[in-house]
Order: sequence, then structure tokens, then C-alpha cells
Amino acid sequence: MIVETDLLIVGAGPTGLFAAYYAGFRGHRVAVVDSLPELGGQITAMYPEKQILDVAGFPSVKGRDLVAGLVEQANTAKPEYLLGRTARTLEHRDDGVTVGLDDGTEVRAGAVLVTAGIGKFSPRPLPVGEDWLGRGLEFFVPSFAPYAGKDVVIVGGGDSAFDWALHLEPIARSVTLVHRRDAFRAHERTVQQVRDSSVRIVTQAQVSAIDGDGTVASVDVTVGEETTTYPAQAVVAALGFVADLGPLQQWGIEVHKRHVVVDPSMRTSLARVFAAGDITEYPGKVRLIAVGFGEAATAVNNATVAIDPTAHVFPGHSSEGT
Repeated sequence: MIVETDLLIVGAGPTGLFAAYYAGFRGHRVAVVDSLPELGGQITAMYPEKQILDVAGFPSVKGRDLVAGLVEQANTAKPEYLLGRTARTLEHRDDGVTVGLDDGTEVRAGAVLVTAGIGKFSPRPLPVGEDWLGRGLEFFVPSFAPYAGKDVVIVGGGDSAFDWALHLEPIARSVTLVHRRDAFRAHERTVQQVRDSSVRIVTQAQVSAIDGDGTVASVDVTVGEETTTYPAQAVVAALGFVADLGPLQQWGIEVHKRHVVVDPSMRTSLARVFAAGDITEYPGKVRLIAVGFGEAATAVNNATVAIDPTAHVFPGHSSEGT
């Protein structure tokens, strides 16, 4: 299968979806590839219920609602979505690039925009939880409803652990948060909200055993030499994840600490290849969704000149002529 397009976007998270819309605004045909089977990237896979507080114009917006709005906006560009596929190879042609996908599809484009976030990610396992995955132990909380009325143990000390503890506290019978240190990586405001709630916080601790008959029924938590058993019908292992840029690293693109180096135009070290969003690295980089949106517009406008040398970088304002 051969797909012909003007701009290929690698990554269908918020930055990639906004880039798809903006490519349509610039009059481009656009294709979007993502290894996940659904649009929305990490938000859809991990945080659909999370309230997002740092997107301009939204004092607070649920993750799934933000994705729904971005998809609706992107669809005005009539993008060709190639989901559940991974971009593997990249070859330059005289008038563009050819990207090979893992299912044998070839995408021929004038330029490529990489918006792959942190790349492919896999959760860090809970050592004692290997046999319990899908039987009461999960790595993500895509929906809160299944936890209603349950005793929940959350393992971790980052933003995800505290966000989920805060949202599950009103609907679960009990929530216990277990962390191996006294210090947390989560936002201070969220930590304080959890401290002020009914959530039990156990620090300097580790989950030493999980027990149950077929499904999780209890969890042993060890602090020093003392072990306490807590009732638990659900365990959430929020221990972070391992990110991997995968085949992108074989393209010859300049990478610094798992991030793609770009210049102020969002150009990478490869001709006709641009990047935007969390995957990028440059002096002063701030990894926020709001920043990714601006980088997407910058990247698409500069990629436009690579696609059509007679075009201008600045497109004019979208409000002009209305």
C-alpha cells in the first residue's frame, strides 16, 4: 500500500492532532500515523479522566474532552489516519521523503513532522504484581467507575498516583497510597489536596505481597521490619513508564537524552523532517501541551516552505478575510 500526502505527522497526541488541523489550514493533504489504536496519545491511553489545567481558554478540561475537541478540529483537514502502525524507516527522495510503516505501507510525503511525545512507552512493573495484571492490578485508570465501592491501593509518588488518588477518593470505599520515599514527585498542590483528604498515605514502604483467590483481595505493605495487610480489591501500579524512541533513532536524527534536537523553526538535523511537542529538545524547552500547540504551528508553517518552495512561512491570520 502506498499513501501519497503533503505532510506526514508521526504521533496522534494533542500536538499531532493540532498539527493536522493546522496543516489543513495551510492547504496541505495530511496523514497521521500512531502506534496506538486510538487518537489522543498518552491522554487517551493513560489520563482520559484527568482534569487538565494549563490549556489556554480552558480553566479546566477533562482529558477525553480535550481530545474530542482536537479530533473534531483536526477532521476539518480530512486527515488519513494510519493507527496501530509504527513508522520504521525514512528515505529521502528528490522531492520529499518516504516513510515505511511496520505493516508494509509506504507513505510518500513532502515533509515529516514528528509529534511522538515520549515515543513508545511501557509501564514499569510492580515486582510482586506480575501474576495479578488484569485480575485486580492495573497500570492505568482510564475510567473511575470500576473502582466505586472498592478498597484501592495505589503504588507510586508521582503526578499520576496522586491524581488518581484524589479522583478515586470520593467513590472508592478506601484509598491507600504507598510510596517508597517520604518525598513525592507530584505537584505540591495535588499532594496537599490528597493529604487533606481521607486517603491513607504510607511512606518508606513497599508492597511486599498481593493475595487473593483468583482476584486481588489484600495487599501486604512493609515498612522497615513491620508488615501490615490492607484490604484491596484493586491495585494501581503508578510507577511511571519506560520510554523508547524506537525506530526513529535509526533515521540518523540528532537525539539528546531521548529527545529530538530542533532549531527555532522546529527543524531537526534531517532535511524535510520537523518535530514538535514533548519529543523536542532545545535551550529553555518547557514540556507542556500548550507549548506543543505553538510548536506545531511553527513546524507546519516552516514545513510548508519545504513542501512548496514558493510558499511563505507566515500564512496570515486565520481571522483575516472573515
